[in-house]
Amino acid sequence: MNPTPRELLAKMFAAAVHAAQPEHCVPRFLPPPPTGRTIVIGAGKASAAMAQALERHWAAPLEGLVVTRYGYAVPCERIEIVEAAHPVPDAAGCEAARRMLERVRGLSADDLVICLVSGGGSALLPLPGEGVSLGDKQAINRALLKSGATITEMNCVRRHLSAIKGGRLAAACHPARVVNLLISDVPGDRPIDIASGPTVADPTSCADAREIVRRYRIALPEGARSLLESGAGETPKPGDPRLAGVSTQLIATPQLALEAAARLAAEAGFATAILGDRIEGEARELGKVMAGIALQVRQHRQPLAAPCVLLSGGEATVTVRGAGRGGPNVEFLLALALALDGVDGVHAVAGDTDGVDGLEEIAGAFLAPDTLARAWAQGMRPRDRLDANDGHGFFEALGDSLVTGPTLTNVNDFRAILIQ
Repeated sequence: MNPTPRELLAKMFAAAVHAAQPEHCVPRFLPPPPTGRTIVIGAGKASAAMAQALERHWAAPLEGLVVTRYGYAVPCERIEIVEAAHPVPDAAGCEAARRMLERVRGLSADDLVICLVSGGGSALLPLPGEGVSLGDKQAINRALLKSGATITEMNCVRRHLSAIKGGRLAAACHPARVVNLLISDVPGDRPIDIASGPTVADPTSCADAREIVRRYRIALPEGARSLLESGAGETPKPGDPRLAGVSTQLIATPQLALEAAARLAAEAGFATAILGDRIEGEARELGKVMAGIALQVRQHRQPLAAPCVLLSGGEATVTVRGAGRGGPNVEFLLALALALDGVDGVHAVAGDTDGVDGLEEIAGAFLAPDTLARAWAQGMRPRDRLDANDGHGFFEALGDSLVTGPTLTNVNDFRAILIQ
């Protein structure tokens, strides 16, 4: 029996998540054991699952400390797992970052540090720079999340207000060898943008961070402003000798997840097109653009003919103006629904592969041709819900939320439009 459009879309999302599971990705990238100690460190929503996979496939002695989001811990025997807050950091993350720095100090050239990093690590390692408090960082983080800034811009500011990000953690490991194993959740897969790059060199500057703050009118406390203006927040740059022993491997990426979903769709008889794995911008604007492409398929059979699936990934953003329960994936879908205006034969799913869209424990939602009609029948006004940034409230009322719980990985937003 053939799956319904919604069932197929759900299977495609699951295939994307499965492709990025640490148990499949970590083992083939593990280095040989060193003559000295092996220390495991890491941060991110997938970092605990990465640590568990490493333990299962590492026969030599090891020890370490990894910090993950509340609810994302999995049992490990030799690596300590700490939970902390995301996306707005808390004291638990601050203390974990401090302890992590202590763990790697005093190592020798015979030692090995394996760093397990995935999306979410930036908020989970919030140790502030000199003169900046945790409260300052929390306020700045909230302002950045609401500003519409891209993840690259947000992480640039975070790095220069930090005592651990932007290569500082790698510098603390010197002269030990450092092997980075990264699961990418950022457009372009740049290591410096994954968790704000705690163990890679940073090509950006305090001046870049100041410009981003100015561009989005982010209010800075005096300590943070002084750190950026004085240059004291500068990070280790490419060519820094302390980072000469660092190597980096991307073990899972958004593109690999999209390819897994494409294979499943093709097996079900649908032509597939991956439109891009690094599509950024305001979620509601992306919804309009993707609707235009879907309508082109319906009317002109371009860029391919139905039945087909259009896939994309990346990092959509939301400039928050309303008081609703928003999230970039549901905001995208609500804008997509309005632009499609109930056209027949178009279904969609959009969700964050970590299981959390915005601040909600909801991955995303499903869209069907009758979505708007069902909303109006319940007395909802879809345009008003979009204006209020209330995508989660909208789709939850329709019973169309995508709820996965913690997926233990994170390769960014996943979007699939199925056209019959």
